[in-house]
Amino acid sequence: MSAEDEAPQPVRKRSPIGRLWRKIRKPLAQSTMVKNLLASAIASGLRFVKATNRIAPGSDPVDSFLDVRSNNIYVLWHGQHLLAPAFVPKGQRLPTMFSRSADAELNALAASRLGLEPVRGSGGRDGKHSIEKGGARALIALKKALDQGKSVCMIADIPHGTPREAGLGVITLSRISGRPIVGVAFATSRRKVLEKSWDKTTINLPFGRCGIASTEEIQVPAGASEAEMEDYRRRLTDALNAATKRAYSLADDRT
Repeated sequence: MSAEDEAPQPVRKRSPIGRLWRKIRKPLAQSTMVKNLLASAIASGLRFVKATNRIAPGSDPVDSFLDVRSNNIYVLWHGQHLLAPAFVPKGQRLPTMFSRSADAELNALAASRLGLEPVRGSGGRDGKHSIEKGGARALIALKKALDQGKSVCMIADIPHGTPREAGLGVITLSRISGRPIVGVAFATSRRKVLEKSWDKTTINLPFGRCGIASTEEIQVPAGASEAEMEDYRRRLTDALNAATKRAYSLADDRT
C-alpha cells in the first residue's frame, strides 16, 4: 500500500447553502403551509398538462371515466396514475384510496384540489395480496360510498409490491359491494419515466397527445370463493395491462 493510499482523505465541507438546507428541509417538509403550497402547485401543473395535451384519436370517451355518478370502482396502476385526477369531472368529489404513508400525503393534498376525496389506507402488504387493517377500514369507507350510489377510485397494485399486478383489495371491494371494476389508463406522448423508481413512475409532460383506454367491466360475484377471487385478480391484471398498453399506443401513434 502506498503512502498516498494511507493518507487520510480530505473531509468534504458543505457550502453555507448546503448546511442551511440540511437544517431547514425537515421543518419545511412538516410545514402545513409549505405542503399546501406544493399541493396547489402540483394541481395547477396537472391541469396545465391536461389542457395542453389533445386527446388522441381512438381514445375511449373521456367523459365516461372517473364520474362519481356512475357507481363504478375505477382502478389505475401505480406510477401511471399521476394525470388521472385532472380528468375528474368539474364539481365532483370522487372518493379515492391513498396510502397512509407520509410520501402519499402530498399526493392526497394535490388530488383533493382536483376533485378527489382521499380515503387513507392500502390494498395490501408488500409482496402479498392480503389486506392490512388500514386497508380494511378504507375498503369499508369506499363500500359506504358505493352504497350511496357514488363511484370510487383506487390503485390496483400494492405499494412497493409487484408493479402492475393487481392486489386483492379491489377484488374484495367488488365482491362485498356488488359493483363492477373498470380499469382506466392515461398516457401522454411526452413524458419522463423515473427508471429507478419501483413502479417506473411516469411524469406526464405538456404539449403532446393523451391516449385514454379502459377495460370492460369486471364484476366479482358475492359468493366468489378464494380460488375464484384469485382468478378475478389475474383477470384484472391482464385487462388493465392491456388497457395501459393501448393507451401508450394511442398516445405514441403519429398517424
